[in-house]
Amino acid sequence: MNLTDVALKALLAVVNTSGSAQKESALTPTPTRRSTNMYKSIMAVSLLALSTTAALAEDKTLYLGAYGGSTETLFNETLIPMWEEKTGAKVVYVPGKSTDTLAKLRAQEGAQELDVVFIDDGPMTQAIGFGYCETVNEATFDGLYDAARMPENKAVGVGIIATGLAYNTEIFAEKGWDAPTSWTDLADPKYKDMLSIPPITNGYGLHALIATAMMNGGGVDDIEPGFKAFEDTIAENVKVFEPSSGKMSELFQTGEIALSVWGSGRLKALADSGFPGAFAYPEEGGIKLLVTTCPVIDSDVPELAQDFVQFVTSPEAQKLIATTLAWAPVNKSVELTEEESSALPVGADIVDNLIEVDYAIVNSSRGEWTKSWTRRIEQ
Repeated sequence: MNLTDVALKALLAVVNTSGSAQKESALTPTPTRRSTNMYKSIMAVSLLALSTTAALAEDKTLYLGAYGGSTETLFNETLIPMWEEKTGAKVVYVPGKSTDTLAKLRAQEGAQELDVVFIDDGPMTQAIGFGYCETVNEATFDGLYDAARMPENKAVGVGIIATGLAYNTEIFAEKGWDAPTSWTDLADPKYKDMLSIPPITNGYGLHALIATAMMNGGGVDDIEPGFKAFEDTIAENVKVFEPSSGKMSELFQTGEIALSVWGSGRLKALADSGFPGAFAYPEEGGIKLLVTTCPVIDSDVPELAQDFVQFVTSPEAQKLIATTLAWAPVNKSVELTEEESSALPVGADIVDNLIEVDYAIVNSSRGEWTKSWTRRIEQ
C-alpha cells in the first residue's frame, strides 16, 4: 500500500467518525470540543493526502529511449525540462540508435525498463509486431497529419524526414552540372568517385536500394532489379558506402564527394553550418522516413508515458523539433518560415509525393538483403 492509500484510508476513517460527532452535535446547541477537534483532523488528513500525492508525482521517473547527438541535446536542455515543470515528474534519457533501442526492448521483454521510445518507422514496425507498444491515446492524433499514424495506432510520428539526393552546389556549378532530378542519376558515369551512398544497414542506403529497384521495374516485393542496377552501374560510381552521417558530412566538406543519398534533415543541418549544399527531391518521389514514438507496454508510469507522447506532438514541441533537428512537423498548426522549412518535406506537394515503404515486407526480407549486399555489392 502506498502513502496515498494510507492517507485516504485515514481520511475515510475520520469522516466516518465525524458522522457520529455530527449526530451528537445535533442534540447539542453548541459545538463540542470533540467535534471541533474532529473537523481539524479532517482538514489535516486532507492536506496530508494532497501533499502526499504531489510528493509521489515528483518522485515518479519516466525512462526515455531515444537518439543520441543533437536529439539528446535538445531534449535534455529544452524539451524535457519543459515537460518536467509541467508534470513534476523526472526523465532519465537513455540514448541509442533505433536498432539499439529495439534491442533493449527485446532484451527486457516481459520486464520493460523503458517507458517511451523514439525509433525510426522501420524498426518501430518491428516493435509493434513484437507487441512492445501500447495503443496511443486517440486525443494525441488530434491536429496531426494522417501520415503520423502508425499501424493499429500503436505509435505516432514526431517528425517527417525525406530520403533524396543531397549535393554540393559549388561543385555542380564548377562542372556545369544541372541539379540531380531522378533516382536514375545515381547511375550517371559523370559522378564516378564523386558519389557516396550508405550501405543498406543504414536507412538511407536501404531506401536507395528500394528506389533503384522501383526505377527498374521491381520494388520491396522484388528487390533483384535494385541489386542488379547497383552491380552493373551504380556501385562503379560510389567512392565509399558510408554509414556514418558525421563522416558523410566530412566527405562533403572536403570536396571528396559531390552527391549522396541522404536525409533532408541531415543536409539542412550541414547547409545551416555554411556548407553550399542543397537537397533534391527526385521527380519519382523522395522516400518518407517517419521518426516515431510509442508508450511502451506495461510501463509502471503509463499515464505519464501517454502524456509525454502527446507533449512531443504539441505545437510548441513540434516547432522546436523542426527548427532544431530539421524534422518536418507532423502537427498541422506549426508554421515555419521559408528559411526554417528549406529542404524539409513541408507542404502537400512534397509530402503527398513521398514514397511509402511497406516495412512489413522489408523487415521480413532485410536479413537476406543484407547478406546479398555484403556478397554482391560491398565485397
